[in-house]
Amino acid sequence: MILISPLTLKCIILSFLWIEYLWELYISIRQHKKVVKALKVPEELKNVMTEETFHKARLYTLAKSQFGFFKDTFSIILSTVVIYADLLAEFWETSRIINPYPGEVGTSCIWLLIISSLSTIIDLPFTIYYTFILEEQFGFNKQTAGFFVWDKIKSFIISQIFSLMIASVIIIVVKNGGDYFFIWLWAIVCIITLIILTIYPSLIAPLFDKYTPLPEGELRTNIEKLASELKFPLTQLYVVEGSKRSSHSNAYFYGLFNSKRIVLFDTLLAKEDGSGCQNDEILAVLSHELGHWKHNHVTKNIIVFQVNLFLLFYIFAFMFKYPPLYKALGFYKFQPVLVGLLGVLQYVMMPYNTLVSFSMTCLSRKFEFQADEFAMKLGKTEPLKKALMQLNKDNLSFPIYDNLYSLWHHSHPPLLERFEALKHPKKE
Repeated sequence: MILISPLTLKCIILSFLWIEYLWELYISIRQHKKVVKALKVPEELKNVMTEETFHKARLYTLAKSQFGFFKDTFSIILSTVVIYADLLAEFWETSRIINPYPGEVGTSCIWLLIISSLSTIIDLPFTIYYTFILEEQFGFNKQTAGFFVWDKIKSFIISQIFSLMIASVIIIVVKNGGDYFFIWLWAIVCIITLIILTIYPSLIAPLFDKYTPLPEGELRTNIEKLASELKFPLTQLYVVEGSKRSSHSNAYFYGLFNSKRIVLFDTLLAKEDGSGCQNDEILAVLSHELGHWKHNHVTKNIIVFQVNLFLLFYIFAFMFKYPPLYKALGFYKFQPVLVGLLGVLQYVMMPYNTLVSFSMTCLSRKFEFQADEFAMKLGKTEPLKKALMQLNKDNLSFPIYDNLYSLWHHSHPPLLERFEALKHPKKE
């Protein structure tokens, strides 16, 4: 392997960070300008979207855009300072000193806890502003201060439990797995991923939101009938009390193999104030979601994720003993496994990760069109269009986007693109 001076490698890492930031800034500015100039409801939506809704969505989008500019700029400056000043190494030294048990696992866990705690504290003002000022201004926030604090505490504790457990396993496998440790590491992470996918909906998610069975009635009967006709292995049908957190709405299904559960946000159900969707529109949304199941989109995403993870672990195995990598981050005496993993996967592989992320966005857009087409074949075209319009209104999604911004960021196609696709079903 070619030796590069630590200073050169540090400069390369910082260059990657700033190039990505400048690219994101460029396309975000394009989008911001597009929204600023969009003053009229598009012709295609004049019959279904009011001027009031259009302008409120426009102001909401501009507010989020301005918030994003500030937060991203702060983030890149902070990342630059952390890398340039070798703060990761300083935190490691502190962790090593206060570690009551000798060994890399203990020090790494303390180091990870310090970084996570500082990251949470630094991010907290942005989260508070976004939740209680920006979202509140446009009527989305439903959280009280007490709910918010308790929610954050639970989230932090649970995330740390899982992070520290997984980090410990990674260190032990890398240290004891021999030359082909990356194979064992990949296999174990695959197993952990499947376990988390299995237990999260039933054991962890209920700690944050209340899940109740959908009451008996026309909607439940029609959903069960739809699932039966498609041979979807529905075992549970829940409504989640998302309205305590936000007025944004959604629906999804989860579960492995022949045990599937459908979850509807209570904000998705029709309300007296005109928000939410009617029963036929909810069935159209679920037809779209079941299209993802029918086309095995979840399985395909898991396969792509695991293949990519294997490649990343292979490259990590090739580079993690490379001394300049650690020195570039300020580690001259130690070569901790977690630092090597961070350096390779997050910094060295940044251009590759960006390309993969864009490819996954393109794949997701394709999957969304396929799911819409599946709903069309079930005769749900008109109610799906009404549902999309209602969700667009309830979530204040702005229908006009810069093409480059949309291509780069939107894993779900914008409203006008979906409406256009719904006009022209593909021929078998």
